[in-house]
Amino acid sequence: MKESLRPELQALRERLRRTGDDYRNEARERRHAAGYRTARENLDDLVDAGSFQEYGQLAVAAQRTRRDYVELQSSTAGDGIITGTATINADQVGAQAARAAVVVNDYAVLAGTQGFFHHRKLDRMCELAEQHALPVIMFTEGGGGRPGDTDVLTHIAGLHIESFSTWARLAGKVPRIAVNNGYCFAGNAALFGCADFTIATQTSWIGMAGPAMIEGGGLGKVAATDIGPLEEQLKNGVVDIAADDEAHATALAQQLLAYFQGPVQAWSCAGQEPLRDAVPEDRRWAYPVRKVIETLADTGSFLELRRVYGRSIITGFIRLEGLPVALIANDCQQLGGAVDAESAEKAARFLGLCDAFGLPVLSLTDTPGFMVGPASERQAAVRRMSSLFITGASLQVPVVAIFLRKGYGLGAMAMTGGSFVAPVYAAAWPTGEFGGMGLEGAVRLGFRKELEAVDDPAERERLFDQLLAQMYEAGKASEAASFLEIDAVIDPAETRATVLRALCAAGVCPPSAGPPGASPRHGA
Repeated sequence: MKESLRPELQALRERLRRTGDDYRNEARERRHAAGYRTARENLDDLVDAGSFQEYGQLAVAAQRTRRDYVELQSSTAGDGIITGTATINADQVGAQAARAAVVVNDYAVLAGTQGFFHHRKLDRMCELAEQHALPVIMFTEGGGGRPGDTDVLTHIAGLHIESFSTWARLAGKVPRIAVNNGYCFAGNAALFGCADFTIATQTSWIGMAGPAMIEGGGLGKVAATDIGPLEEQLKNGVVDIAADDEAHATALAQQLLAYFQGPVQAWSCAGQEPLRDAVPEDRRWAYPVRKVIETLADTGSFLELRRVYGRSIITGFIRLEGLPVALIANDCQQLGGAVDAESAEKAARFLGLCDAFGLPVLSLTDTPGFMVGPASERQAAVRRMSSLFITGASLQVPVVAIFLRKGYGLGAMAMTGGSFVAPVYAAAWPTGEFGGMGLEGAVRLGFRKELEAVDDPAERERLFDQLLAQMYEAGKASEAASFLEIDAVIDPAETRATVLRALCAAGVCPPSAGPPGASPRHGA
């Protein structure tokens, strides 16, 4: 090495050292004292070791005209944001499929606020993600826009930045996962809300304005911890997955990303025989459908989204013989499995995302139909429920429908892409039952005159039960299959094999050797 280069290299090393946790001891200690990790600790935990390529590490806040430049190098390292490319989950999916872009807002730098170079770095990463089809994981903790950047004299309001549009423009092109811990306000919250999938820790507060902006707007003083706590943001669907802490959130982000990175070779599954007894013989009894999902899926592969929002439809991801599959399922323990306005909108958005990123869909259907009544209509049921038909009609990925029990009316059609003929394969368990509407309601409406003609209440009840039994027999799964309204009635223990054969026929096959689902095999 030329001697003339040594001073420059030494200066560079010292400059880079000022951006690291080891130099910024006080900031690191504050984070740890609050029970949080530093931005770089989250980054190191997220990406594969040695794979991170950082962009813009030497940036500082645009405040050189009012602060010492050397001090800015440590106190405003990276201008409050770490950006770069890396691989994530390469040991599972291979290096090529594991490519990703990473953005970590650094709360230890000016409370993670967004400054001039901060935005430039974010824009650069979004542009690279779009050009090279890189999924993005973003840690969003921060306080929004920063008013103190005095070096920039080319704007008045600073609203001609592109970060929010470049981030939003990635919608439908690459998966975007936002992870939050701590305060996430204003611009940071807008980035969080624009993501395709959102994860937040128990110590998260997320709002479109922080305390200062609320007070400045004349709305009084509000504590930061009163703005958008996790419990509220789970109930209103802003947060998809709740995490215990930053380590858990990071692991969830890795797991969630992996579904969009492709199949994995190693897998195992539970014995399938218990599925034969999963649905009670008494059709009036509910059952825990999540147990069905967990038995059906590869062991440990079920990841649910928005569990406490739109509760009558479960949305999430599973793997079948290592193959990633999107899943929707009616939860008969919530509203009897009826599709209400909230769950319909939730499922429609989920299906649209899965279609954009090419994930096949499995629908486990057990619904009495759409939720009805004045209260339902006050929730904009007509518009929100209809969104399921619009999304279903546009799906390009294969859908497989398995009817566990009830398949009634428009709600059942909406659960299967808008029609029973929309799925590449539609089958029912022997417990399946079908009708244009719920059988009890069909009897009361269709035989009203006959029932009203019977004066004795006990006799009227016996007639009702008799008519109901007749309709049940007519609507049994085997009858529906005989009229070709569904493709087959299957042994519940053969559901995995059936779904995999259907997906393979549609060109989506698992990586395992041999006929899909031919026998229960276990990965290494």
